[in-house]
Amino acid sequence: MAAEGVTITVRIIRSFEHRNFKFLVYHGIDLEQTVKEFIVFLKQDIPFRTNLPPPFRNYKYDKLKIMHQAHKSKTNELVLNLEDDDRLLLREGSTLREAGIANETEIAFFCEEDYRKYKVNPILSW
Repeated sequence: MAAEGVTITVRIIRSFEHRNFKFLVYHGIDLEQTVKEFIVFLKQDIPFRTNLPPPFRNYKYDKLKIMHQAHKSKTNELVLNLEDDDRLLLREGSTLREAGIANETEIAFFCEEDYRKYKVNPILSW
């Protein structure tokens, strides 16, 4: 599977409090690239996604976290699981494969500062 790449779903989170997120599906992703390289790719791709509203295209995303992996348990958290940061937050120096990414993994892409604030006070606004 490595030769042709894998399919990854990226949940871009604009606001934790307001549950503002959208999904992007990427095919042919090379798991040997680093997390940092994938973040650079996403930051270059998202602003040109005309199917996304401008607030999503022009936001300061900088962190990735595993949401769900195929054939494994899924969290009930609607926006992002706040647990297991040490295991699920992706470290920029590792490859996607080393970080635990496999075919059909869903990962979240968000602003780490927003995440830290939400984690301290996880209240949803309606």
